Amino acid sequence: MQLSKLAAVVTGGGSGIGRAICQRFAREGACVAVVDIDADRTRQTLDELSTKGPDCKHHAFTTDVSSAESVAKLVKEIPEKFSVTPTILVNCAGITKDSFLVKMDERSFDDVIRVNLKGVFLVTQAISKLMIDNKIKHGSIINMSSISGKTGNIGQCNYTASKAGIEGMTRTMAKELAEHDIRCNAVLPGWIESPMTQAVPEKVLTKHLGMIPAGRLGQPEDIADACLFLASRKSSYITGTSIEVTGGLFM
Repeated sequence: MQLSKLAAVVTGGGSGIGRAICQRFAREGACVAVVDIDADRTRQTLDELSTKGPDCKHHAFTTDVSSAESVAKLVKEIPEKFSVTPTILVNCAGITKDSFLVKMDERSFDDVIRVNLKGVFLVTQAISKLMIDNKIKHGSIINMSSISGKTGNIGQCNYTASKAGIEGMTRTMAKELAEHDIRCNAVLPGWIESPMTQAVPEKVLTKHLGMIPAGRLGQPEDIADACLFLASRKSSYITGTSIEVTGGLFM
């Protein structure tokens, strides 16, 4: 098992891609902190996780990643629940509030930036301090961006701005945290079947499906496998980069 006896924190773990990452990490022996703002969904994910022995216990945390106070509470609770300091963080929490640029209200813009971008900053700042204070070895931080952060997407100026910001922030994190043996990388999903894409009109999905060389939408497990690689020692010489998991879309 690639993550045996390691502790991993996964935000947005209550559904979709985040849930798939939690499941994949658990199967590889990690002790998983499932973090989500929705307590019921977080508990559901927790109940579905496999356990690889008495030393591997998973825990659920209800957290608003956009709130410094909520994140501080999370970082205080994690050492109380886990016997080891987390060495893996996946920032997967995110929302959409789509509208055309000329029609988007200020709150919709601010809410998406607050959760998707500020949330990555707050959680990474707090967890990386925990890692540094406990002198962890071989840390890995994985930030969920999006291919739309590179290409833009109609009706998503707030979302694409947040995802482009994550890529830039990831590279800065990688430079600053390298001396502490912590790697930072980003994953850029394309069109993935998830609760977020279920809200997209069918005609839009059909249009984009025709643009994907792989000929299908991605599955949350496709993203989870990329995250497993970046979390494991198999990617020990990779930091400050972005991995596109898109089926060839926009290559």
